[in-house]
Amino acid sequence: MARRVRVLLLTLLLVVTGSVMSSAPASAVIGGSRSTYAPWAVRMLIDGTPACTGTAISRRWIITASHCFFEQGNPVADKRISFRVGSLDMRKGATVHPVPRGRVGSAKADMMLVEVPPMKVRTARLATARVRPGRTVRQYGWGATCTGDENSCQSPVLKQSVLRVLRPDARRCEGYTVPGGSDFCMAKVSGIPAGGDSGGPVMSIAPHGAEVLLGVFDGSDREKTAGAGEISRQLAWIHSVIQGQPRRQMHRVPAR
Repeated sequence: MARRVRVLLLTLLLVVTGSVMSSAPASAVIGGSRSTYAPWAVRMLIDGTPACTGTAISRRWIITASHCFFEQGNPVADKRISFRVGSLDMRKGATVHPVPRGRVGSAKADMMLVEVPPMKVRTARLATARVRPGRTVRQYGWGATCTGDENSCQSPVLKQSVLRVLRPDARRCEGYTVPGGSDFCMAKVSGIPAGGDSGGPVMSIAPHGAEVLLGVFDGSDREKTAGAGEISRQLAWIHSVIQGQPRRQMHRVPAR
C-alpha cells in the first residue's frame, strides 16, 4: 500500500459518515494561512456538506478531482452536488449546480471537468509549460485545519499552503508519481493540504491576476508531502471538452 494517506479516502468518508479519523500526525490546509485573493476558487458540496475544492477555468466549467464524485465506488448523482462560487468565504457568494450529465473525467489523471450555468467569476489561466522541480507553488482549499476528526474543522474561509515541487524520482515521491504519469510531487514549505482540499488549485506564485493553474491537488500524507495532477499534460483533453468536442464517458479513478 502506498505510504501516503490519500485525500480520496478521507473525502469519501467525510461524505459517507460525516466523521473522519486520520492516523497521520500533522501541523493544518493544516498550518497554512488565510487567502486574500483567489476569485477562481470553488467550494464543492455534496448534500450541502463541504466535500472538495475546485477551480473555475471558464464561465461554464469547473475542474476538480475525479475521486470527489464517488462514494464507495459509486458515482454521486448530479442533483446532490452544488458549488459555492465568487467568495473566499464559502458562506457567501453564489450557488451553482452541475448541468445534468455535464461532467467529464480524464482517463489519465484524477481530474473531473464539470459544466455549470454561466458564473460571474474571474477564471484561472491554464499553464502550458511543465512544472519544474524546485519551483515554489501555492495550493488553495477550504479543507481541514486539524488532524483527527477532519470533518469537524473544515475551514469556512479559503486557506493556502506553500509547497516546493520535487523531482518525480525523489524517494519521498513514491506513491505520488509514476513513470509516464500525469502527477507531480511537492514538499511542504508552510502548511499542508488535507481532507476537503481535494481538487483544489495548485497555482504559480505571481502578482494577482497573473497566476496560472499548474495542477489539481489530489492527495497528501498530512505531514510533509502532497501530489497533484499536472494541467499542462491534460491541456488537449481540457480544450476538447470545454470547446464542445465529443465527450468521453465519466471515468472511474481507482484509489492509489
